[in-house]
Amino acid sequence: MLLLGIDVGTSSIKVSVVDAQTGKTITAAQYPETEAGIIAPQPGWAEQSPMQWWHDVKQAILKAHATKAYNPKDIRAIGIAYQMHGLVMVDKNQEPLRNSIIWCDSRAVSIGNLAFESIGEQHCLTHLLNSPGNFTASKLAWVQHNEPGIYEQADKIMLPGDFIAMQLTGRSTTSISTLSEGVFWDFKNNSLSEAVFGYYGFPKSLIPEIKDVFTEHGTITAAVAAELSLTTGIPVTYKAGDQPNNALSLNVLQPGEVAATAGTSGVIYAVSDELTYDQQSRVNSFAHVNHTQTETRTGVLLCINGTGIANRWIKNIAAPQMSYGQMNEAAATIEPGSNGLQLLPFGNGAERMLNNEIVGCQLENIDLNVHTAAHLFRATQEGIAFAFRYGLDIMRENGIQPGIIRAGKANMFLSNVFTEAFVNVTNTPVELHDCDGSVGAAIGAGIGAGIYGSAAEAFSHQKALATIEPTKSILYDELYTKWKKQLLKFL
Repeated sequence: MLLLGIDVGTSSIKVSVVDAQTGKTITAAQYPETEAGIIAPQPGWAEQSPMQWWHDVKQAILKAHATKAYNPKDIRAIGIAYQMHGLVMVDKNQEPLRNSIIWCDSRAVSIGNLAFESIGEQHCLTHLLNSPGNFTASKLAWVQHNEPGIYEQADKIMLPGDFIAMQLTGRSTTSISTLSEGVFWDFKNNSLSEAVFGYYGFPKSLIPEIKDVFTEHGTITAAVAAELSLTTGIPVTYKAGDQPNNALSLNVLQPGEVAATAGTSGVIYAVSDELTYDQQSRVNSFAHVNHTQTETRTGVLLCINGTGIANRWIKNIAAPQMSYGQMNEAAATIEPGSNGLQLLPFGNGAERMLNNEIVGCQLENIDLNVHTAAHLFRATQEGIAFAFRYGLDIMRENGIQPGIIRAGKANMFLSNVFTEAFVNVTNTPVELHDCDGSVGAAIGAGIGAGIYGSAAEAFSHQKALATIEPTKSILYDELYTKWKKQLLKFL
């Protein structure tokens, strides 16, 4: 029995086919091969085409089939992970009305800040666990104010994973977890937020049917099944944002457990059994995948927009001919501290942990006679690790004290330089696992379909690849202090 996981990332679509009995990945495929672009009509804006996502999902699935490693007819359930906070608007024919305004778009910051003041800061924090900030509700308000013709045509609004599930099944659904990341959900009243919908003037009819995360969200249509060589009626049984899903894939489900990822953006994600919030909304709390109205499970999320995207930018500018592996090797030839070169990796929109300031990506202390491309590579990876430390300190202010952090051995964690800097500057061990978002989505599908009796059963085969312990914390703490001094000049 096989499970299909789909991960709708910013850079590409990845799919994995997992054997439900053994937990092993039969095959995985990514499409497109090169990193997908972000449409930026104006500075600070970020959009992608929902129909391009759907095209790429289909191509990735067909690419996986082409390996001949399995029989597509043996797939029994589908799970979806997706980039968080994006806005997709569709009409009555389920056709997208515009490009999706994605997670790193900054155009709605002022709208959300005004809503925070107008609704009331304490109400927002205690009921929504966040400021409306730059989240999906505020993005919808931007369309309402600036593109009223499009807004008036909207039949449903949804997040990226909801849209892909709708394309597969013809049915539009959402969940409390999804609604909370859009800042539509009132945790105190366990309902859609009367305050948010009333303030913005949104009709609740825009929201799709609310379902549990782990349940049937529809079955694939005959037309889709024929196009993708799948069996008609396969259910979509799991949908979650990429960071709750990353935590699921690392079996981070219980209070006190912490996950991290460092892809296009960087995240530390801690599970709590309380309705936790930061007074300045610098870190954000959403309903975790196993949150219910009777058992609180929130995910406290630190997000840094500029992580892997900063590493990619440096690669494209300084060494487009090099692979990331070669960059990592070159960075390792430079001593910690990069001979004084520092990078602030904040060039991908407003950073929530910096109070939604747009600091930009800054290179500091360049010495034209000393610094080489290898110094750039190391300074970038260290700067990203230092940004994690800055955010983790905010989480610690809010009672999150991780004893160990679990992460997939992927993206930035493939670099020994980055991993060493991360572990030492945070002074926290990291447990590395062989997993990724599409595998997590497949396992989530198995839980949602009842193929696994519990999450514990689903992850019974999971073992850590390695645990990296801090060994140079004092050195990295000194380097971080210098880096933070540069950052504070821009705040």
